[in-house]
Amino acid sequence: MHDRLSQTFAALADPTRRAVLARLAQGEANVSDLAQPFLKDMSLPAITKHLKVLEKAGLITKTREAQWRPCKLNPDALKNAADWMEQYRVFWEESFDRLDAYLKTVNAPKSMKGKKDVSK
Repeated sequence: MHDRLSQTFAALADPTRRAVLARLAQGEANVSDLAQPFLKDMSLPAITKHLKVLEKAGLITKTREAQWRPCKLNPDALKNAADWMEQYRVFWEESFDRLDAYLKTVNAPKSMKGKKDVSK
C-alpha cells in the first residue's frame, strides 16, 4: 500500500483509530491522554502501533516536547479522502434522482382513457 489514499482508508478501517481521530478533532493531545480510554482493553504498545498507522497515513502528526509526545489531527489527509468520495456521492445522488423520476412515471395514476364510465 504505497499511495496515500489507500493508507488513509486502511487507517480509517479500524474503530480504535477512528476514535483517536475523533478525540484529536477536539484538539491536540499527548499519547498517554489518547491511550487512556483504551487501556482497559489494550496495552500502551498497541495504542502506539495505532498511532503509527495514523501517522504513516498522514492523518496525524506527532511531535516531541521533552518526555511528552503531543499529537494533532492533519485535516488535509481527511480532505483528500472526502474529495475522492465526493465524486461517488454525486453519482449516487444522480442515480437516486433518476430512480425517483422513473418511479413517479410507473406509479402515476392510470389514465381513464378506454374505461367505461360506471357513474351513469
